[in-house]
Amino acid sequence: MIITLGVILGGIAGYFYWKYVGCVSGTCAITSVWYKSTLYGMFMGGMVFDLIKDYIK
Repeated sequence: MIITLGVILGGIAGYFYWKYVGCVSGTCAITSVWYKSTLYGMFMGGMVFDLIKDYIK
């Protein structure tokens, strides 16, 4: 349950990172396209919340 929350929050954070920071030149591998940034954020959010879950236990 907590990992799913991390994936959702990470996806939202990745999308907003693309929207407000992004890559001006378009040559960045991850942040040049919205879906790549969102998927990367989802992955990182899941990983971070998995670490938090392990730390709580």
